[in-house]
Amino acid sequence: MSTSVPAGPAYGSGTLAEVLPAVAQRLGAGGPCRPEAADALGIPPARAYVLMLVDGMGWNQLRSNLPSLAYIPQLLGEARPISAPVPATTACSLATLGTGCAPGLHGIVGYTFRPGASGGLLCPLDWGLSDPDPEQFQPIPTWFERLERDGVAVTTVSRDQFHRSGLTRAALRGGVFRGFGRDTPMSAKIEAIRASVAAGPALAYVYESDLDHAGHGRGVASRPWLDRLVGIDADIESLRRALPDDVCLLVTADHGMVDVPAGHRIVIEDTPGLGDQVEAVGGEGRLRHLYTREPQAVAARWAAVMGERAWVCTRGEAVAAGWFGPSVGADAAVRLGDVLVAAREDWAVMTRARRGEFSLIGQHGSLEPDEMRVPLVVDAGWA
Repeated sequence: MSTSVPAGPAYGSGTLAEVLPAVAQRLGAGGPCRPEAADALGIPPARAYVLMLVDGMGWNQLRSNLPSLAYIPQLLGEARPISAPVPATTACSLATLGTGCAPGLHGIVGYTFRPGASGGLLCPLDWGLSDPDPEQFQPIPTWFERLERDGVAVTTVSRDQFHRSGLTRAALRGGVFRGFGRDTPMSAKIEAIRASVAAGPALAYVYESDLDHAGHGRGVASRPWLDRLVGIDADIESLRRALPDDVCLLVTADHGMVDVPAGHRIVIEDTPGLGDQVEAVGGEGRLRHLYTREPQAVAARWAAVMGERAWVCTRGEAVAAGWFGPSVGADAAVRLGDVLVAAREDWAVMTRARRGEFSLIGQHGSLEPDEMRVPLVVDAGWA
């Protein structure tokens, strides 16, 4: 419905879905949802790997702040941008990383979305007891499970609060979980990571969330965001120095961010026509799932209102453009909005049904490069 709906990411050759299959191939493990484990990213061989995911560290934001960093700039000769999935949001990205599959297969299709053809919305970041069973909702074996089955020691080093969470069970289950508290010093985390890859073929997955919080609360152009990035850069250098020489360190992210000015927030309830014939509004400000029995009428109305401020398309158009992968299963298809609204430039579509959204400066989820492009930084070690 909107002009020139963009094509989806290059699933299979340059996205988060290819990271763990590449590690598995290098470690001699396999059996993925695709025909065989393959290294589509050209990562170096190693006895073991540490994969750190920094929530909210987009490639473009990283490149813009290189003069303030001491360590990561040394690695940019081996670094590359890869792509987050659509939507470029944490739950979808972690499921894409963990399963090695595009959203059209794993079915975690947004910040919030309908888990079935009707009913309320599921928020994977806040999976409740009344929500579907995570292992049944996302049944594809994760790469952590596959690697563990093939004799690789797999460890997740992350916050205690994520142990056995619904999203962890759906997207990142498998291996041993080493939890830590908010105030745990970096030295203790590094020791846990180092111990987890000390012997044998091994993978340690490390999750860092504070940069994302700074971006949402203060914006990616703010001093607090940059200060946290500088701290992460120093932590990565300390981690590398603590690791054995035959361990490869990989650093990536789940999405970048766009700072949304207050004047670029379109409120559904305050804009005539946008709420008409819409039964439920999912997603987030940068990418909305609209559930409706009249998708053509709703898409046409939204396209007229949004103009160049968003890409507006029906579910079928988004699927045909490859937003969610080369194929979309029946379970995933029914979870997608009947109409998709992807904000362009620095606009966002807000709903008063989720008032917490209005406190967010940095936002993400859409298909702009600042959101979609994430780094794959490689430190192969000193051997």
